[in-house]
Amino acid sequence: MLPINLLVELGILSLLLMVTRFASLGRKLAVATLVLLALAAFSPLGNLLLYPLESRFPAWDASRGTPDGIIVLGGSVDTDLSAAHRTPVVSHAADRMLAPAELARRYPNARIVFTGGTANLVSTEAREADYSAPIFESLGIPKERLILERDSRNTWENAIFTKQLVNPKRGERWLLVTSAFHMPRSMGIFRKAGFDVEAYPVDWRMGGRDELFAFTRIGADGLGKTDVAVREWIGLLTYHAMGRTGELLPGPGKD
Repeated sequence: MLPINLLVELGILSLLLMVTRFASLGRKLAVATLVLLALAAFSPLGNLLLYPLESRFPAWDASRGTPDGIIVLGGSVDTDLSAAHRTPVVSHAADRMLAPAELARRYPNARIVFTGGTANLVSTEAREADYSAPIFESLGIPKERLILERDSRNTWENAIFTKQLVNPKRGERWLLVTSAFHMPRSMGIFRKAGFDVEAYPVDWRMGGRDELFAFTRIGADGLGKTDVAVREWIGLLTYHAMGRTGELLPGPGKD
């Protein structure tokens, strides 16, 4: 349950209670909901939840050597909008698409893998990988360098299906490109799947530690950060409980 959804539902519940014999409880719930909304929207709550995720893995060290392959996790392209308009629509996390283009130019022999199908509960023919390919080609990555995995519905399947697709050899070095807040869960999942990858975080939502206790005057920004962070922490808890990561908050060392 994401914060904004929960707060809306609590607000509706408080209004319903106000027209019943539980009106007093409804008024108290309304006040509590407004306080929680203000905290989520304007306080440093989102930053405090995001920072441990985004700072968990440092920027990739290029001095360690040339990678053999680059894996890009889906999550940027809106498949429904892309299908409706018959053109790729990047809704968020555009850095996941831009960073591989630079890496591809820097390492011309590295294989480029994009993994992403659809996260829709109702299956459709639209696949994120299909709409991502034209974007990469427009950024200068030749079609023959692209390896597309179009069946995965979540990060666990990203790892499993990509490993089956590329069959990594011992000693090969693979980079994993995804949003910095998503990197701990992603690295834990790939390790659990037996695919040794190196973190290449992108798409930061915070500038750094200096923003930890910063308030914001733009409520949408605060709510956005809080939603992203809460969703990711729920994902970490769920995947760990399911045995798909070796520890709750995977870090640079082996988990």
